[in-house]
Amino acid sequence: MRNNTNLLPIKNTKPIALYSSEQVYAMEQAWFAEGYDSFGLMKQAAWQMTQQIEQVYERKTVSASHSTNTNVYQRSAYPRRASIWVGKGNNGGDGWLIAYYLQQAGWQVEVITVGFSENDFDLHDQSVTSKTPNNGDSDSSNITDSIKALQIALASSCHYQRFEDIVSHDDADKRVLPADIYIDALFGIGLDRAPEGVYKSAIKAFNNVTQKNNTLAIAVDIPSGLVASTGEVFERIAIQADVTLCLIARKFGLHTKDGTDYSGDVIDIPLIPYQKACQQTASHHTIAEKNASQAFEPVATLMTAAHSMNLRRQNSYKGSYGHVLVIGGNRVDGSQGMGGAAILSAASTMATGAGKITVACHEAFHGSLLTSLPDAMTINLHDASGVRDLIKQASVVAIGMGLGRDEKANALFIDYVQAAIESEKSIVIDADGLYHLASLHMGNHELITELRKYSTNHRVCLTPHSGEAARLLEQKVSKIESDRLQAIKQCAATYGGDWVLKGAGSLVLEQEKGGENVYVCDVGNAGMATAGMGDVLSGVTAGLLAQQDLSAKARSLHQAVLIHGFAGDVLVNQRNSDYSDNNTLLVGQRGLQAQDMPAAIRHVMQLMIV
Repeated sequence: MRNNTNLLPIKNTKPIALYSSEQVYAMEQAWFAEGYDSFGLMKQAAWQMTQQIEQVYERKTVSASHSTNTNVYQRSAYPRRASIWVGKGNNGGDGWLIAYYLQQAGWQVEVITVGFSENDFDLHDQSVTSKTPNNGDSDSSNITDSIKALQIALASSCHYQRFEDIVSHDDADKRVLPADIYIDALFGIGLDRAPEGVYKSAIKAFNNVTQKNNTLAIAVDIPSGLVASTGEVFERIAIQADVTLCLIARKFGLHTKDGTDYSGDVIDIPLIPYQKACQQTASHHTIAEKNASQAFEPVATLMTAAHSMNLRRQNSYKGSYGHVLVIGGNRVDGSQGMGGAAILSAASTMATGAGKITVACHEAFHGSLLTSLPDAMTINLHDASGVRDLIKQASVVAIGMGLGRDEKANALFIDYVQAAIESEKSIVIDADGLYHLASLHMGNHELITELRKYSTNHRVCLTPHSGEAARLLEQKVSKIESDRLQAIKQCAATYGGDWVLKGAGSLVLEQEKGGENVYVCDVGNAGMATAGMGDVLSGVTAGLLAQQDLSAKARSLHQAVLIHGFAGDVLVNQRNSDYSDNNTLLVGQRGLQAQDMPAAIRHVMQLMIV
């Protein structure tokens, strides 16, 4: 992902509904079923995108002038230039109309066609060639919307070149019009495989020219090559956009997996009131409105801002804010163990605001734990009776961080989780705890059924990455990554509880009365892809759960993921973080470590208080 100046004037902090490509197609069909014209919708989409393109370009130009230490904005003497790359589908039709509208606005326009034969431009027998977007289309019902758009653009003398003709020459780079912006209108949201042949070559060429010249790249609806419903990019062949102009409804794939690297800033162009159209269409077909509304429920909700927190009462004490028991940090025979995992989790729990904390870890780590975290209490992990007694006293039990994977650790895991269930405690399971959970599931252990039943009325939070989720579901990691939304739903159905599927655009699934809600975390950064970050998240999750004075939303799993992400953004000074106003914490992506996080978490927690 290129590091560009933020092109959006204000970052949206409201939750945003996310939809699959199938749902968006259904929304369009519902609209057309109401009697609205499909080509009219295409013209309206192209017109609104043209306005946004001009605004984005103006903002970039103003930003560039400010970077040269001047407050004077001077328009360039030469015409603004746009290179629009179009395919043969409706996405390409949008591109042809954008070319027409930009040319009418005074831009120098060149359309690069991909996948067109020379015969596709032989339109002398078509009566619509002389029409403009203001004319009627009653005589052109026998041709597609994309062809109508092509004809309108050519009738207004928009210049075009076939990509196939360009790449056949040795001086191909010189044959493409140098441009101020490049617009991707190659593929729409129907793509579900790797681009091939000339399309693959065109995507590579598009990226090469925009990156070589550091030129603005704008995608129509979705970057070509990105799968709208999953966020997957095959073989890294997709348009690298600075801005995506998202039509009708926000696509789920823009914000998870590869989508976070390829979509850039996303600007919504809603176009139609699809909820009403869907309900009306359903009623016309004698389908219950309830079923219709459920069919168009978003597949997830994009979260860009955390829930605020209230001030604490003066008349309170440490017991008012919960007692967290972290169980992990074992030392397995033949190794030095993973005491750091438990320490990181404990430190993050305290930074989040838990009243007190006890760490059940191997005795070998007690000294280092108390040195780094003197306000924590300790107990020997292998003192089963003592740990069970502490489970009864605790508010939350977080288990698995550095627990180990041998048979002794497995027995401890079973014992302590059962004790937590018997004492009706909130439970957080991570790391080695997830390893043992998967083993128990493979062996049809009764604890799996017991935990799933328990989670229907008690908080159980599980926080795997894709590798851990793959083992939990007995699948390959590639299968998990190919459809992360399906994977997290399958985890919840199999084990019960609330889930995080960590990664780019982390997914959160929370069980609520009447169903489940899925959230996508829109904060965090690649610097957080380092050892110990998962242990930090388990601590934040446990710390929030322990604080009964907070609202349900402020104690939720998606809140924990947001706080974790914002803390990481503070440390690298991400441009989109609402919580990065204190540069004294800046360490940068390359140097970010999990041990840096507690200080940033405290910083974020304070900024959230209202």
